[in-house]
Amino acid sequence: MNRVVVTGLGVISPVGNNVKDFWSSLAAGKCGIAPITRFDTADFKAKVAAEVKDFDPAAYEIDKTTIRRTDLYAQYALAAAHQAVEDSGIMGTVAPERLGVYVGSGIGGMQTFVNETEKILTRGPGRVSPFFIPMMIGNIATGNIAIRYNAQGPSLPVVTACATSTNTVGEAFHAIRYGYADAILAGGAEATIVPLAVAGFSNMKALSLSEDPNAASLPFDARRHGFVMGEGAGVLVLEEYEHAVRRGARIYAEVAGYGNTNDAYHITAPHPEAVGGARAIALAFEEAGGFENETVYINAHGTGTPLNDASETIAIKKAMGEEAARRVLISSTKSMTGHMLGAAGAVEAIASVLALEDGLVPPTINLNEPDPACDLDYVPNVARQARLTMAASVSLGFGGHNGALVFRSKEGINR
Repeated sequence: MNRVVVTGLGVISPVGNNVKDFWSSLAAGKCGIAPITRFDTADFKAKVAAEVKDFDPAAYEIDKTTIRRTDLYAQYALAAAHQAVEDSGIMGTVAPERLGVYVGSGIGGMQTFVNETEKILTRGPGRVSPFFIPMMIGNIATGNIAIRYNAQGPSLPVVTACATSTNTVGEAFHAIRYGYADAILAGGAEATIVPLAVAGFSNMKALSLSEDPNAASLPFDARRHGFVMGEGAGVLVLEEYEHAVRRGARIYAEVAGYGNTNDAYHITAPHPEAVGGARAIALAFEEAGGFENETVYINAHGTGTPLNDASETIAIKKAMGEEAARRVLISSTKSMTGHMLGAAGAVEAIASVLALEDGLVPPTINLNEPDPACDLDYVPNVARQARLTMAASVSLGFGGHNGALVFRSKEGINR
């Protein structure tokens, strides 16, 4: 089996539109949550979100025609892919049929869906855009990225709600591991801060109703009462290790393990005993060769909902054993980025890789009243230096989907 490494990173997020700004914001505990600016929230229960700020698609070589014919989520994906490809230097080093794209979205082009629905209701069917379908569908980010980079190899968008881009990265890892590609652009994108989505999530009582950005996304805090919607994209270039070495690529970390399970319990609630989540984490660590004698960081799903955070605490304890779980450093970067839905897994995988690279664990900000049910080390409020050797990223999605990724530091690749 092949070994797989990360050789490129790209991110569009509520706390930065490139990797450097994103990581410096997380390290500093910067909150990307603010009052919603996209629409008037006077009649809405939820008033805040983690919006992407100052996004200019032209800065990522996205031309005006493509902008007109793509939903915002696909533009975010193209921008993150552009950064990752530039960072990796992968182009020209791999045959088109050996280059793949695995970029998913939990929902797809919701802004387009809303816009075109309004057109048909107010102006008639003749006014609906001929690009409505290709702008809306959830695979089109992958399609557009593949076209842009002539990636003719394995192509697999994934839709597993909030676990989407953990699964894309994990499935891409396995595709390279078993020889189906030499490199894959893997990640996810989402852009759903629109009235319909905010109303839907609010009415199912999933969103935080706080109007204070520093009291809205509160993972593992006793005051938590819902998640904050975020948006953006994350893309990683995964590459077969020997291929990366031969071309002298910069290696950020090794992708070492992946777990993929389902609770088979409820459409939105996690299993109360965290059976599926624990198994996904355990499977990822097992494929990575275990976590004994490792200094481990876990980027938790950590949504700030009452059920998720307590269940995830149970899952980590079950997967690792209580004693080992208490030695692990854990944080939820959703406290800063909000919940980026289908983009969350990839963006949090990037945060995990950068934590290994820098030896720095980003904090869970605004964790001021720890919940007794969440009694592990969640690195409250201030980033912490640590000589990390392994990092995991966990995602749990509606429909019972659980995904976990494990990365090994580049120093540990040849151990």
